[in-house]
Amino acid sequence: MAAAQGRLSDGAGGMDDEKEGERDTGSTAPPAFQAAVQALRTSRLRPQIEVEPTRAPQRLAPHAYALEAAVVDGDQDLADGRLVLLHDPDGHDAWRGSFRLVTLVRAELEPEMAADPLLPEVCWSWLTGALSARGLAFGEPSGTVTRASSHYFGGLSERPPASQIEIRASWTPREGLGGVPDTAAHLTAWCDLLAQVAGLPPAAPGDASVVTLPQRRGPQSR
Repeated sequence: MAAAQGRLSDGAGGMDDEKEGERDTGSTAPPAFQAAVQALRTSRLRPQIEVEPTRAPQRLAPHAYALEAAVVDGDQDLADGRLVLLHDPDGHDAWRGSFRLVTLVRAELEPEMAADPLLPEVCWSWLTGALSARGLAFGEPSGTVTRASSHYFGGLSERPPASQIEIRASWTPREGLGGVPDTAAHLTAWCDLLAQVAGLPPAAPGDASVVTLPQRRGPQSR
C-alpha cells in the first residue's frame, strides 16, 4: 500500500516513527482511547479502500493510533492517505477537547483540473461535507489544500507533466457516551473523502455525499 508521507497539519511536528504498528493501545491506555481505537479496528468499509495500521507519531499527544489507506483498482492506487487519532486525557486548549483527528490525503490530477482556481475551496468542502453528511459533530477544523505540479527534463523528458492535490487537515470529534467519539463514523467519512479524491462513484444509489472528481489522471502503478 502506498503510504502518505510528510508533515500533517495541526501545527505539530512530523510523523515520527514508533515501532511497527500502533502505540499506546494496550491495557495502560485510558479506557476511552482504547474504545475509540477498537472502533477504528472493527469498522467495515467499502471494498475499494484498503486500510491498515501504521506507525503512530510520538510527540503529538500522550496517546496516538494511526491508519493508512489506499483506494485500489486492481494493482493500482487511485489515492492514498493517513489518519491519526490523538488523545490527551487532560484535554488540549487548541483542540477544545481530549481527542483530535489529523489527516493527509493525496491524489494525482490532470494539470487542467489542478489549475482550476476553485479547486482548493472545493476540496476543503469535500472534507467538511463528508463529515456533515454522516451527521457527525466536530469542532475546530483547520488545514490546507496544496496543489503541486511536476515537469520532467533530460532523461525524464518523456514523462508527461504530473499534478497532485494534497489535503492536510485536523478536527476535534464530538465526544459521546463515556467521553468516546464515534471514531468508526469519522473513519467512514474520511473514506468518503478518499473516494471523492480518487473519483469513485457514490457508495450507494442517491448518496450525494460522494461527488466524483472530473478529468482525473488515470490510475498510478503501485
